[in-house]
Amino acid sequence: MNLAAEPRRTPPTDSDAILNALPNPVLLIAPDGKIIDANMAAEFFFEISTQFLRRQSLTELVPFGSPLLALIDQVRSSGSPVNEYKVDLGTPRIGGDRQVDLHVTPMPERPGHIVVMLQERTIADKMDRQLTHRSAARSVIALAAMLAHEIKNPLSGIRGAAQLLEQQASSEDRMLTRLICDEADRIVTLVDRMEVFGDDRPVARGPVNIHSVLDHVKRLAQSGFARNIKFIEDYDPSLPPVLANQDQLIQVFLNLVKNAAEAVVDLGSDAEIQLTTAFRPGVRLSVPGKKSRVSLPLEFCVKDNGPGVPEDLLPNLFDPFVTTKPSGSGLGLALVAKIVGDHGGIIECESQPRKTTFRVLLPMFNTAKNYNQGNGEDVPASSPASQTAR
Repeated sequence: MNLAAEPRRTPPTDSDAILNALPNPVLLIAPDGKIIDANMAAEFFFEISTQFLRRQSLTELVPFGSPLLALIDQVRSSGSPVNEYKVDLGTPRIGGDRQVDLHVTPMPERPGHIVVMLQERTIADKMDRQLTHRSAARSVIALAAMLAHEIKNPLSGIRGAAQLLEQQASSEDRMLTRLICDEADRIVTLVDRMEVFGDDRPVARGPVNIHSVLDHVKRLAQSGFARNIKFIEDYDPSLPPVLANQDQLIQVFLNLVKNAAEAVVDLGSDAEIQLTTAFRPGVRLSVPGKKSRVSLPLEFCVKDNGPGVPEDLLPNLFDPFVTTKPSGSGLGLALVAKIVGDHGGIIECESQPRKTTFRVLLPMFNTAKNYNQGNGEDVPASSPASQTAR
C-alpha cells in the first residue's frame, strides 16, 4: 500500500502539520473506542491509511486483552495521564514483536476522548544491547589474556608428556595418550579463538562495496556448508560504500550466513537464506571515546526461515559462551558483535519461528573527507573500493 500517494480529504491545517511532523504514532480515541484521528507515523506503524484507521475500533488493531485497552479505561475513569513502558503491541499485521512505551492522556476539551502516543522501543533497545555487547567484549578481552598465559603454557607441557608416553605405550594405552593430545589441542584452539578478543588495535577502515562482500560470502557458502540452500538477494543498487575493513566484514557475514545455514539444515529443499541491503537514515549512535554521534544509515540483514532462536537466549545471544548448538563454543556471535562494535555499528537479532533476522547497522564512507579513520592514511578516491556499491 502506497500510503504517501493516498490523498487527504481536506487540506491539512497547521495542527495537522505539527501532528504529522511527530515521529511517534499518535491516536485520538472516542468514548466508544473508535479511532477518530491519527497522524502519519500511526499510518506507518499500523500499516493502514488514516482514512481506514478512522473506520476502525482500537480493539481491532491491538491484541486481545492488550494493556493499552486497560490503560485507556483507567485514564478515562481517573482523568489523569498514565505512562507504561515496554508493552507488547505485536499483531500478525504489524509483526509479532513490537514493544512500545505508552503515553495515554485525557483530552479536557472533549470529555471521554483519549490521546494515545506510542514510542517504539527498537532504537533505544539497540543502543542498550550494543553497550552490553561492548561491556561483554571487554570482559572477554581480560579473560582471553589470562587464559593465553595461564592455560596454553601448561597445556604444551601436558601434550609433550603425552607424546613421550605414546612412544612406549601399548596400542590400548596409545588411545588414551592420543585422547590427551586431542583434548589439549581442542583447548588451545578455543583459547586461540578467544585471543582474537584481546586484539584492541585500531581497525584499518576504508570504503568497501558491501555487495562485493556479500557476493564473496555467498560463493564461499555455496561451495561448502550451504551447497543445497536457496539464496535470495534483495539489494539496494544505489547504496554508497560502507566505512569498514573488508576482511573483517567478510568474517562477520560468513559467520552469520553459517549460523543461518545450520539453522535451516533440516528443512531440505525449503531451506532459504535471504541477504538484504538498504539505506535507513535517522539512526545515530554515541561511540565511546568520541564526542560526536555517528550516523548508521546502512542496514545489512541475513535472514533465514529456520525454527528461530529460543526467546530466553535472545537478550544474551551476543554474549560469550551463549549458544544454541550442542557442540558450539558460543564465541562466534560474540566475535561478530566485537567486530561490528569496533566499526562503530550495531548488530541485533529478531527471531520468531520461520523468520530470524540478524541486522547490522554501519556508517557509510564519507567521500567528501576521503579519509581512512582506521590507520590515518588517505584512501585514493579512484580506488575500486571507493566507488558506489552495485
